[in-house]
Amino acid sequence: MTHPVTGIDHVFLLANDLDDAARRYAALGFTLSPRGLHSAAKGSANYTIMFPRDYFELLGIITPTEGNASRRETLEKMGQGLHAIACRIGDAEAAASALTALGIETRDLNSFERPVPLPSGGTGTAAFSTVSFSPSEVPLGTVFMCQHRTPDTVWLPELLTHPNTACGLGSVLAISEDPLADGERFARLWAHGRVMASAGGATVDTGADSAPLSLLTPSVMAQLYPGIDLKATPRGAFTALRVQVADMAAAKSCVEAAGIAPVSTTLGIAVPAQDACGMIVEFVPA
Repeated sequence: MTHPVTGIDHVFLLANDLDDAARRYAALGFTLSPRGLHSAAKGSANYTIMFPRDYFELLGIITPTEGNASRRETLEKMGQGLHAIACRIGDAEAAASALTALGIETRDLNSFERPVPLPSGGTGTAAFSTVSFSPSEVPLGTVFMCQHRTPDTVWLPELLTHPNTACGLGSVLAISEDPLADGERFARLWAHGRVMASAGGATVDTGADSAPLSLLTPSVMAQLYPGIDLKATPRGAFTALRVQVADMAAAKSCVEAAGIAPVSTTLGIAVPAQDACGMIVEFVPA
């Protein structure tokens, strides 16, 4: 049976205050989609930040409902920040069947759609089918799979250009007490997943043209982001997102214009989690 998961499609940040998150990320130089409202049962809304092959999403609760009780509990227990990775698949139902045959547990197969306010005016429809990996399969955070049934209403050309020159997801990073063991478990979730060990860490290759996942011990993560309060990131989820940019000077200018002092890192510059709704944002050269 062929493994159906070919990479990382997008990630999402779960925010305490969605519109505050949107203001902060717009100030950092990202172009945001208009706010998309989900169903009344979901009681949530989002903004997307699109790149040519992937994207990240700002997600928030607008109205408490039974359908979003688990996400409200997640915010209360773990704090806001980078909570989920969505994986690339071709067909959600077929993926669930294939993964079951491979001995990998899934749950919550469903389809939904939401209206899309188009930047040029009017409204389109974005339709998706998703299926989640069972929590027993996932060492940290949430990992699910996403089938885009209407990609043309998600990857809108006018959303792909950003003042900070962002052009893709560079890497997802998480704190782990046992990076190699967690890396081996994560690697099973991707068709071409493989683990590369390093001192105090492990990196999971998630596939071609796909951001890797880096797992690091607390001490190594602290060395990577000197002076940044790691406690401001969600406990038991993901810590940082590297974003590739075409022009580092433009990215730095946007951060400084937002009134934030960027933190120099080995690869680029970072925005502390307290200034980015619980997620460290590190800008790195594309």
